[in-house]
Amino acid sequence: MLRLAAASLAGTAIEFYDFFVYGTAAALILGPLFFPTFSPVAGTLAAFATFGVGFVARPLGSVLFGHIGDRHGRRPVLVASLLLTGASTVAVGCVPTYDTIGVTAPLLLLALRFLQGLGLGGEWGGAVLLTVEHAPAGRRALWSSFPQVGPALGFLLANGVVLGLSATLSEAQFAAWGWRVPFWAAGVLAVVGLWLRSSLAESPSFLKIDDHARVPLAEVVRDHWRLVLLTAGALSIGYAVFYAVTTWSLAYATERLGVGRSVMLTCIMGAVLVKGSLTPVAALFGDRYGRRPLCLIGCAATALWMFPMVALLATGEPLLMFLGFLGAMLAFITMFAVIAAYLPELYEPRVRCTGAAVGYNLGGVLGGALTPIVATALVEQGGGRVPWGVGAYLTGVALLSLGCFALLPETRPVPAAAAEPATG
Repeated sequence: MLRLAAASLAGTAIEFYDFFVYGTAAALILGPLFFPTFSPVAGTLAAFATFGVGFVARPLGSVLFGHIGDRHGRRPVLVASLLLTGASTVAVGCVPTYDTIGVTAPLLLLALRFLQGLGLGGEWGGAVLLTVEHAPAGRRALWSSFPQVGPALGFLLANGVVLGLSATLSEAQFAAWGWRVPFWAAGVLAVVGLWLRSSLAESPSFLKIDDHARVPLAEVVRDHWRLVLLTAGALSIGYAVFYAVTTWSLAYATERLGVGRSVMLTCIMGAVLVKGSLTPVAALFGDRYGRRPLCLIGCAATALWMFPMVALLATGEPLLMFLGFLGAMLAFITMFAVIAAYLPELYEPRVRCTGAAVGYNLGGVLGGALTPIVATALVEQGGGRVPWGVGAYLTGVALLSLGCFALLPETRPVPAAAAEPATG
């Protein structure tokens, strides 16, 4: 289990590195390089729109790779998704800017971002299911939390590279070629990931399936459509909060408040580091007390914290901004530490790869794709130093997710001692 969990963690870290490095670049540099004819705000919105395309592609990736995972096994998904995401990320670093090839530049950016999202849409389902379906029932949330640490590591790695480049290069050097380096580094990481995954065993749950679904998506839509919609709505707040902190706030503070790029990256990375470290701890509570209670607590905490978070962000003071981000990340991980166990347990094994991944990635469209765009537009329209409109938007999403989680069942396996009646 330890070797399997480590390989899954490394793989998700690498793939989310690819995804997050684009988000950081979109917040900091892609607007003026690829949309120079736009105003600064419109350029940022356009860059965030290309960022959002990756989220739109993720449900399509979950359908494509979910079909492979349910028909042919979880293991092939891990290799194919890693290759696709890694190759498209390296290609982003090679795209000429608008000044060189004109409108073709943002179109290429859009296409490559779509391919990134397609690959990541398959990654989560394959990595999580391979871990979950090998894990003992009583520790399923704990072991499946390791792939959930991967996004935090990928984010820290992506932003650490950008932070290092920002500290060593001039603004002109960073704009000319420095921003490309993190994308090129994805090629090296993809090779490492493929090596780690080459010896993983297939999921025992998949091997036990006698009658594989002919068209997994059709079964999911026919028999589990309500479950897919509820999980998508439930997970949307997690994505909204994470990308409000890691992507929108970066653009907002550097452009509106005049906070240095390095200062903002350090504040955000500190909060994400704590979140990643506490993920297995929160998962242990999920194994002990259930998945649904932690999700409800996390949603409620998020709803209560969004207005304080934007108020702390608006101060522009590093310590206060860090505290605002930290509160948001702690509420986030209370939910998402157990999601990797919770979603697969909601579906039968024959359609699990498709159902769990589609619900997970649809939540990304609702929360991740829209939040940076909506938040930037709300700030532009609202005026004032404190972005209260963004706080209201995030609070509303949290309440929507809270309602969806309330309608979902508990799935934690009942311990054998509790399930059997006492004798004697």
